[in-house]
Amino acid sequence: MKKFYFLIIQIILIKALSFFPDFVERFYSNGLYLYISKINRLLFGWIPFSLGDFAYMVIILLVFRWLYNNRIGFFKNWKTNVLSIISFFSIVYFLFHFLWGINYYRIPLQEKIGIKKEYTKQQLQNLTLKLIAQTNHLQLQITKQNYKKVVFNYVDQKMYEMAPNGYKNLPKPLSYIQYEHESIKSSIFSLPLSYMGFGGYLNPFTNEAQVNNMKPKYTSPLTICHEMAHQTGIASESDCNFIGFIAASQNKNIYFQYSAYAFALNYCLYNLELMEAGSSKAYSVLINKGVLENFNENKTFWKQYHSFVDTFFEYIYDSFLKINQQKDGMESYSKFVGLLINYDLKHQIIHAN
Repeated sequence: MKKFYFLIIQIILIKALSFFPDFVERFYSNGLYLYISKINRLLFGWIPFSLGDFAYMVIILLVFRWLYNNRIGFFKNWKTNVLSIISFFSIVYFLFHFLWGINYYRIPLQEKIGIKKEYTKQQLQNLTLKLIAQTNHLQLQITKQNYKKVVFNYVDQKMYEMAPNGYKNLPKPLSYIQYEHESIKSSIFSLPLSYMGFGGYLNPFTNEAQVNNMKPKYTSPLTICHEMAHQTGIASESDCNFIGFIAASQNKNIYFQYSAYAFALNYCLYNLELMEAGSSKAYSVLINKGVLENFNENKTFWKQYHSFVDTFFEYIYDSFLKINQQKDGMESYSKFVGLLINYDLKHQIIHAN
């Protein structure tokens, strides 16, 4: 029973932290976590494969082995088995929060940089037009023809090496976000991630940024920069989308810039549809055919893996996010549009060409 009580105490203490974001920000996110993440990335970043993925695979095999070995008399010895499960979950729960998860309870990004998330339909329309102009401009610079989709010829490792460049060029309000000691890798589980509907994820136990390298390459730079934001201690998905956009758009490489603007534009079109069905069509006709080809390429990729599996995992992750201070769940990904609109209104970072 001691193991059970220890787990309950952990849960209470973690939930209590939600009332003290300043404490979390100062002593964990900008204190202990900086050392934890640095050590993890120094220890595991140089390894050419995803150690975290490999560890997950071993743990999953050990769990199945334990279930198999205890299949006979499982319910007869239910007390012992339940305590074993609680003990395992307690260890995982502690490590998850100690190594990364407490970042969910830090001060929200919009408060730190003095902006809001709310916006009007007119503001969304204005940003969409600016993004269309810039995305078209970048696509034309790369392909020289407005009807050609952008094709990335970079190998994954090259993109991982180029990604930190954008973090070195973050504008002043975000300059406190520092990224050092790269640990970015292609996930061993890229195929399962495709079926689950995930473009990447951060392993909180090893601090490795994992990228699904099966999805269309033009989306990878934004995904990489998003997962790198998680590595810096940003937990909110909307905040990571926002920082990922800024980092990719500030990268010296034009392909990174295109990935960022195409990503933001796609989300703006999505949010327009949420406001009023069919309202994005008037803007789609303004987008270069090559950009639309990239959008269709991405849509086709995810459609071929769509099944009850990604629906199930979307529900699970939606619930996970809501439990961890993100009340909008999966919808929090699209909430970054509000951050981008208000940040641009204040700092004018998006220039229509």
